[in-house]
Amino acid sequence: MHTIFVMIKCELGQTYKTAAMIADQVDEAAEVHSTSGGYDLLAKFHLDKDQDIGRFVTERIQTLPGVKDTYTITTFKAF
Repeated sequence: MHTIFVMIKCELGQTYKTAAMIADQVDEAAEVHSTSGGYDLLAKFHLDKDQDIGRFVTERIQTLPGVKDTYTITTFKAF
């Protein structure tokens, strides 16, 4: 399993709707947090080993209504 974190910038006024959509409709979503700063949300996803990270982010996350921009962080090991 791959664990990735995606920082998400939302369209103005869409943060809560976008967060709820991710939490409710994206099976790979483990956690979704609101944040301050340059991005509105930080989401943690667990992907299968054979799942393409780039395709997941560009096709499943970036295309959600309210998503304006993303920044993906891949992880190597949990401690």
